[in-house]
Amino acid sequence: MNSIGYNDYIRILPELVLTFFGILVMLIDPLLGRGSRKGLGILSLTGSFLAMAAGFYQINFHGPAWFGMVQVDSFSIFFHILIPCISAICILASLEYLDQQNIHSGEYYGLILFGTAGMVLMTSAVELVLIFIALEISSISTYILAGYRRSSAAGTESSIKYFLLGSFATAFFLYGVAMIFGATGSTSIPEIYKALNGATSGALVYIAVALMLIGLGFKVAFAPFHVWTPDVYEGAPAPVVALMSTGPKAAAFAVLLRVLFATAVPNDWIWLIWIAAALSMTLGNFGALIQNNVKRMLAYSSIAHAGYILVAFAAGREIGMAAAIFYTASYAAMNVGAFAVVSHFGGTGERYIDIEDYAGLGKRSPLLAFTLTIFLLSLIGIPLTGGFFAKYYVFNAALHSNLVWLTIIGVVNSAVAAYYYLRLIVMMYMREATVDAPPERVSPSMALALVLAAIGTIYLGVLPGYVLDSAHHGAQALKAGPFSKTVQPANNANAAPVQTLK
Repeated sequence: MNSIGYNDYIRILPELVLTFFGILVMLIDPLLGRGSRKGLGILSLTGSFLAMAAGFYQINFHGPAWFGMVQVDSFSIFFHILIPCISAICILASLEYLDQQNIHSGEYYGLILFGTAGMVLMTSAVELVLIFIALEISSISTYILAGYRRSSAAGTESSIKYFLLGSFATAFFLYGVAMIFGATGSTSIPEIYKALNGATSGALVYIAVALMLIGLGFKVAFAPFHVWTPDVYEGAPAPVVALMSTGPKAAAFAVLLRVLFATAVPNDWIWLIWIAAALSMTLGNFGALIQNNVKRMLAYSSIAHAGYILVAFAAGREIGMAAAIFYTASYAAMNVGAFAVVSHFGGTGERYIDIEDYAGLGKRSPLLAFTLTIFLLSLIGIPLTGGFFAKYYVFNAALHSNLVWLTIIGVVNSAVAAYYYLRLIVMMYMREATVDAPPERVSPSMALALVLAAIGTIYLGVLPGYVLDSAHHGAQALKAGPFSKTVQPANNANAAPVQTLK
């Protein structure tokens, strides 16, 4: 058995950085007196940025680690950079929010870092038991964060619902892992791939993958495993919802890609993914149409966007995988930004979360309204935003796989979604302000969070080339699997190594 070396530690460097700073926050917090914990927030922000830097550093350290339980490649590195970036913006939004809600507890930031470490580990783990452990690390942190507004009954309800349903979902995933072990004699994805490659999948394999799909479907919140989403999003703190709706979803989609394309023939699952995608888009968008609460509206919207990503899953092949990876990044930028605005605008106790509360915002705070408009237009899929190219690549991948009807359903749902997003824009610019209007002054930390999210959204809509190339490299690495040789892309000798089949 090979010994643990320097490269093994480098290949889990983002997780080590996040864990170190999380422990540091937890140790320092009891030593501080009562009052604001912005200092711990800045410390946590530093940890998130260093974890991103560690992800970039891993570009030259592709390969397996820790006895084959972890695989660092272009696919995992993409998420090693994306997920800490999401956490950094959520921490920035939280600096103002916690003081606004009179919450002075540094463990909040530690939980974000620990949860992020679990999400990052999920994307590079190629051992199902390790994936389960990482999933639990992520889930336990978010269960607690969802109920962090202890004085709010809705917050407590949110946490309990999320915990109970999440526990059931995790049990499904664990049963699936046990069954795949019974069918193949291993829980290592590379070994499972070897056992099933070229062989006919038995009934036990299909049941196992179905159970794992149910468990991950809860985390992703696609239909019919979406029922928890509106209630949990409504009761949880807005910055936590920004994290929950993007980070765990990105990590779960990464695991889902590895599991589906390594443990089963994708063609066997197209019909199941097809139905889930159509249901998610339709139920999500039509559910959002009747919502007056902005957080619930965005919750249903997140269900619909999970459906769009599943369209890329159904397309399969490299083009579909690349589209799913790119969509995940685009959705993260625009959704984190939208919830950051909701976080600021909600005020003490999150009183201002109805659509009517946004009336006249275009006159009272033009820059805040303009920023929210960018995110909403991107969620619709308007050109010059990341959402446009994300949907374009997804539907293009679906058409290349002859999924014409699924593409039509997606396009029709995008048109339906435009109504409720535009409704909020109309409210901001074409309605008079209410008398009891929330304050519009934006703190420097919140302003930075909004600027970063807006820049990411516009960048992905104007210059998507670099991120799209990274998504394609990740798709190639995923498609090739851990049995491939590492080569340089033909078009760029200095680019990150890309995996290709032997």
